[in-house]
Order: sequence, then structure tokens, then C-alpha cells
Amino acid sequence: MAEIFKFFTQDDIVSGDIQTISQPIWSENMNPYSQSYASGIGFFTSSTQLSQSGDYYMNVYHRNPQTDANAAVQFAIAYGHKKGSGSHGDANTTGQNVNDTPTRAIYSQYRNMLLPPTDTAFTFGVDTPDDIVVINVARARFRQKVDPGNWELRLGSGSIPSTWNTAFRTFIDASGQGDSPSINEAGRAFGIYSGSGGVTASSTQYGLFYPDQGVYIFNAARLKTELGMAFDSRSADVLDLIPTQPRNHVTMSARISGSSYFQARSEEKVTSTHYFVRITNKQFNFSNNPTFVTGSSGQFLHASMVRNPSVYVTTIGMYDTINRLVAVAKLSRPLLKSFNREALIKVKLDY
Repeated sequence: MAEIFKFFTQDDIVSGDIQTISQPIWSENMNPYSQSYASGIGFFTSSTQLSQSGDYYMNVYHRNPQTDANAAVQFAIAYGHKKGSGSHGDANTTGQNVNDTPTRAIYSQYRNMLLPPTDTAFTFGVDTPDDIVVINVARARFRQKVDPGNWELRLGSGSIPSTWNTAFRTFIDASGQGDSPSINEAGRAFGIYSGSGGVTASSTQYGLFYPDQGVYIFNAARLKTELGMAFDSRSADVLDLIPTQPRNHVTMSARISGSSYFQARSEEKVTSTHYFVRITNKQFNFSNNPTFVTGSSGQFLHASMVRNPSVYVTTIGMYDTINRLVAVAKLSRPLLKSFNREALIKVKLDY
């Protein structure tokens, strides 16, 4: 009977190998995320998503989701207001249920998600504005965390869209200059400042960056004042008299796509275990494949195999203690094995 398995010993296993991997966040390794009309890659939205949940947020895709099946969500943009302003209430009649608005829901969602239980509002340096703009990177894009100090976002400045690719403000976090984050239940939080190349240009804090959540929170009031973003922050009482629902997150999206630059990288710690499969010259020289032998007595199908059987190793199966197959390792090419050949194969499992 051919030998079909062997047990690993402690000398065959090396565990606890941890490596930090940094790579571009965006699909198809785009870095920076910018507009490239020739390749069909850029900033795209979905009319279907906007018609269903567009009052609350908008998804941004790297390809046109209407025409390209490979389109994937890169990030979402939302606008929140502590008092519920900036959107309609649930009735178009003045004074009715104005507290139940999409902007209040967004603000409450991210406050509960990112702030300690005792904090009721986002604070950016000395500012505690009522409204915020949120960029939420899709979990599939950053996996474990967004790499602090390895992202840069341009936002178009002024009121003329055609100039936003040259008139813009660039934002980064200050981790590259040794800024220590605050830490709470949501993980680390770094301040967002104007700057480029890891160097901040001023001490004014424009937002908060949560790398472990993949979330950027911007001070909407400051963006409106300094970059001229036309956020509509009127009360729901007033807006309920207007047929069109304001969508301030669309305003933010236009500034990002107009400046056409969003660079970011993910950071992921990968733990590896190495298994050394040691095959001596006397092991695994036969096969249980029925084509290996012939006749009822189990003679070799090929006479050349007598006293010199040869097989090719192509696959290694990894089993648990109750003989369940849990992993399969494939060799890049078949490996010849015979009585005068030994083999040492390393299997690496990442998790």
C-alpha cells in the first residue's frame, strides 16, 4: 500500500510570522483615484442608488455602474446636521416632524459610531459646528484600516467648476509629523489639516480621520466658508416648502471629482504559518491511482517502474486532527519523486 500521509512535528511548523502590507485602496490599483475618460475609470454615481437612498448618501464607483458590470463602490459620501437642517422632514408641511430628517439620521449614525457615549457633537480643534460631511471608504477596499499618513484628498475651491482641477485645497492627516491620535471605542482619530506630502500647511483642523473605520469627517461649515461649497443648511421648516430635496453630499462629490485626486493606501497585518513538508527518499514513491497498476495482483502498469517507481507531486492536502481536509496547496509545476530523490516543500498559510 502506498504511503498517503504523514504527521507534522513541531520542528516542521513555524508560526507567528506577521507582515504589514500596504497597497492602493482603490479598485484596479488606481493611485491616485482620478478621472481617466479614455479608460472609462473615474468618479461615477448610480441613478438607481440615488433614487432609492440618495436623500441619505451617495455611492461613488470607479466605473460607470450603468454600463460596466465591473463597477465597484469605492466610497460613500453623506451630509449630516445635528439639528436636522439641510433636508426635508418626513412631511412637506411646516412644523410637522421636522426632527425626522435624513441629515439628523446621518449625524446621529456617525456620532454613535465614532464618538464616546458622553460626547454629543463632533469637535474640530476649536470648532463645534452643527453640520458635517462624511466620506466612508467601502470596507472591501481598505479591509483592516486606511494607512495613516498615506492618503491625500483635493477639494475644488471657489464657485467655478471648470477651475477646480487647478484651484483646490489639499487635505492630509498630521500623523506624518508625529501627531498622536486620540483613541476611543472607534479606534484612532487623527486631525485633518490642509497640506501635502505629509506636511501640514496650517494649524487649522478641518476634520477627523478614523483609519480603523475608514471614515473621514469634515467640518462642513468651514468647507462652506473657505472653499465656497454651496451647502444648503436651512431648517427643515423652510425646506419643506421647496419641492426639491437638497443633497449636500452631491455638492461634496462634485468638488472631489472636479479636482480629480484622491490618493489612499490600505494597511493590513497578515499572519502566516509555514509548514515544511519533508519527503525522504523512501516516502511517497507510489500512487493509489488505479492507473498506476494493472491486473488483479497489482503489478506495475509500466515495466520500467519495477524497482524504480516514479511519481510526480502536484498537490499537498492539509488535514485537521479528525482527518478533515482544511487546505490544499498546489505546486507551480509537478515535482518528480523517486527512491533517489528527496523533497522539501514549504506551505505558507496566510490569515
